[in-house]
Amino acid sequence: MTDQELDIQHRDPRLYNDDLAPIKSERRTWGWFEIFNVWSNDIQSLFGYTLAASLFISYGLNGWAVMAAIVLAGFVVMVLVNLTGKPSVKYGIPFPVMIRASMGVHGANFPAMLRAIIGIFWYGVQTYFASTAVSLLLTTLFGDPGGQWLGMTALDWLSFVIVWCFQIALFWQGIERIKHFLNWAGPLVYVVMVVLMLIIWFQAGSDLLPAISTIFSGASDYEGNSLTAFMAITGTMIAYFAAVVINFGDFTRFVKSEREMKLGNLLGLPLNVAFFSFIALIITAGTLALFGETLTNPSDIIDRVDSLPLTIVAAVTFFAATVGINLVANFIPPAYDLANLFPRRISFRIGGLITAVIAFFVGALWMSVISKIGIAGFVNALGAVVAPFYGIIVVDYYLLKRQRLNIQDVFSCESDGAYHYVKGWNRRALVAFALAALFSVSSVWVPALEALGGYAWLIGAALGGLFHYLLMLGQRQPVTTG
Repeated sequence: MTDQELDIQHRDPRLYNDDLAPIKSERRTWGWFEIFNVWSNDIQSLFGYTLAASLFISYGLNGWAVMAAIVLAGFVVMVLVNLTGKPSVKYGIPFPVMIRASMGVHGANFPAMLRAIIGIFWYGVQTYFASTAVSLLLTTLFGDPGGQWLGMTALDWLSFVIVWCFQIALFWQGIERIKHFLNWAGPLVYVVMVVLMLIIWFQAGSDLLPAISTIFSGASDYEGNSLTAFMAITGTMIAYFAAVVINFGDFTRFVKSEREMKLGNLLGLPLNVAFFSFIALIITAGTLALFGETLTNPSDIIDRVDSLPLTIVAAVTFFAATVGINLVANFIPPAYDLANLFPRRISFRIGGLITAVIAFFVGALWMSVISKIGIAGFVNALGAVVAPFYGIIVVDYYLLKRQRLNIQDVFSCESDGAYHYVKGWNRRALVAFALAALFSVSSVWVPALEALGGYAWLIGAALGGLFHYLLMLGQRQPVTTG
């Protein structure tokens, strides 16, 4: 669309502020490299490495088959985010505004609020985990002070506050500064991981190849067959990326063109995942050769290598990587979602500040309280609940709206607006969500459905899209502008 078409003529303060408004072409500065680094920071966190390494030893599957399953998951996620990212490239709007077309201008607040709660919770948790990298560095330099309060030492608390303040300061500088941070953090993590791989390779020497053969032999305690193992690995990796899939438009609205987005997704997902998984494989095999056991936690590996320079560099890198994924998956989405609730009072920055304040208490109480009372299961259930919204968004935009929105009415509360539906709520979409969410919630809480693993998210999304399509067939679609 042209910049003139993206200029909103009637700006309802209940739906519009400058942060939610369409971004015009002259303000779009992201290319394929920025999208690539969104995924690099998502993959290269402490948890991302541990997940990739553990998949090689948990399912009794040949290592090459594990690599194939991981790459397949990358391709699947690439297709999913290409679909959710495209409308935001075209119209320059974030996820909570985009979903107004399917849920209604007021109904969009419901999925946005659910996504915000999930993001705030995990933002607090990831802030704590990022602080462990800083604590590792401070402990290495100054020693362990001893004594604990709420499960953390004085250095742990200092590290947590440092990370919390750093993330707010970075966020307050705006999306361009965040972009520069991601562009720096992504490649740096790769350099350190490659260096760690080479050190492990050198120290393992001739014992490395036999260790790789051991991992590739497919011996484990997994009781399923090769096909179910392959599907479980693929599903696990898809589920890992699910948090970013639904609101990927929050990032693609800054991209210059759809071609740049697709190239960034291709390089950042299947190819990036394959290379990073290969590094994880070599390092994991090397730890087996060196220490007689397969270590999947990077911090444990660094500790065993026992090199002060490597410890310092690795601590800084792990901190950067974890902050990167936290900004991408858990900070920016809630900031937009909260701004969407009360646009006239909450800006993108204020939404981020609210996120950070609430998340501070989540992270501070993680070790002593939250991790022990099973609240993570509740948040995982919320994560499963939002899966149907993916299907609703995609089906509504591509099959019902035929990739054309009335961008003016997305910001209109008028009763004759294209997306007003019934008092601003699309009741049919809500019914579709409720029916699909029954399955999504059951996949988390019903033991008989646990075997579906990561595919529960995909099935929930597919059911949401199917029910929405069937229920909306009799609904007259609004006149669109482009």
